[in-house]
Amino acid sequence: MSRDEPTTGPGLGPSVVGELDAILRAGDLEHDRLFPGDRPDRQPVHSVYVPADRAGARTVRDWGAQALAALEEHAPHAATLAAATGLDGALVDRVYPRVLAKLARQPIEDLRIDLEDGYGARDDATEDRDAVAAGAALAAIASSEGAPVMLGVRAKGLEPSTRSRGVRTLDLVLGSALDAAGGAGLPAGWVVTLPKVSRVAQVEAMVLLCERLEAAHGVPAGRLRFELQIETPQAVLGPDGAATLARMVHAAGGRCVGLHFGTYDFAAALGVAAAEQSLDHPLADHAKSVMLLATAGTGVRGSDGSTNVLPVGGGAGVHAAWALHVRLIRRSLARALYQGWDLHPAQLPTRFLATYAFYVQALPAAAERLRAYVGGGAGTGVLDEPATAQALAGVIVRALDCGAVDVEEATRLTGLDRSVLDSLARRRIG
Repeated sequence: MSRDEPTTGPGLGPSVVGELDAILRAGDLEHDRLFPGDRPDRQPVHSVYVPADRAGARTVRDWGAQALAALEEHAPHAATLAAATGLDGALVDRVYPRVLAKLARQPIEDLRIDLEDGYGARDDATEDRDAVAAGAALAAIASSEGAPVMLGVRAKGLEPSTRSRGVRTLDLVLGSALDAAGGAGLPAGWVVTLPKVSRVAQVEAMVLLCERLEAAHGVPAGRLRFELQIETPQAVLGPDGAATLARMVHAAGGRCVGLHFGTYDFAAALGVAAAEQSLDHPLADHAKSVMLLATAGTGVRGSDGSTNVLPVGGGAGVHAAWALHVRLIRRSLARALYQGWDLHPAQLPTRFLATYAFYVQALPAAAERLRAYVGGGAGTGVLDEPATAQALAGVIVRALDCGAVDVEEATRLTGLDRSVLDSLARRRIG
């Protein structure tokens, strides 16, 4: 026992701790393996799904241009956008320039070229051609200015009816992307979305498929990652009454990086009437709560789904869709779902508007409490604990990552530089 290590007390000898260690050591190691804490990399604020027949090397730039054009047509000024979305005018006025800059610089943070539901069923020759084109497009996008943080594909799932086609598509996309990269390998944020997951065995099969793809294409072992699309009731609650999601996360052997909620397939499977299917349906909220519980401490991140009410057509329709989008995004953020899906370029303005407004509003109180915590806890009337300090720093780091605030402002408000904020936000609790 070291000089700095506390003794066990007057009535117990040091052997007691040794006995406890003998009982708990294996469990301690297993807990650390299963719950390593959050990953240090940045989480995108959204995932954009683009059907493969409409995707190409210019997709990110084209979506940014279309998003800016939608703003120019339907909300060329901050006041118009505030009136359309119902947000506070002063708040929108503050973040509006940042939204414009984001749309010009990096309009898509996470891109998925879709060869599943958004793409549909095509003959094999057509899907082969589109899969090869998707791989080449992703390689080109990854090396371009303003590239997404993450990118990849959604292929058809591992159900019997689509299994063979989905495997072939992934094989073609991966080979094409590697060929187009010319020896540079896969981009750091490469990920595959596995849809329609309903049981743990499909996750285990996906792990095996990743191993086989790595071996076939000369990709380093363990490099391929995937996210699971949660859109079946059986993924949430298994036939034995257990939370299947938790088992899926751990069955992935560290390859799973996210659980993404599929709004409409999930609601339809439960018999929810079409008019009532939405991100804020109580059944959707239940599934997403289980998602968050299953992923806590694992490094696997949760993402909300999409709204199918698109900002298209006349001005009133666009404004109504924007208002709904903003409300749903802010609702998700308040429920610790920091990512969602976008399906149309005109949804990008409100994605960043709602996200930036959320963080800008949260920043002053979070910064004040964090400053007080680091300084000893006095002055705010709130006695924060280490876990809360981690959450406070996490809000600020997320705001910095997405561009809602800049480093100078965060440092001025907290008195802490970025490295300290990162350390506090990423510190493992428990």
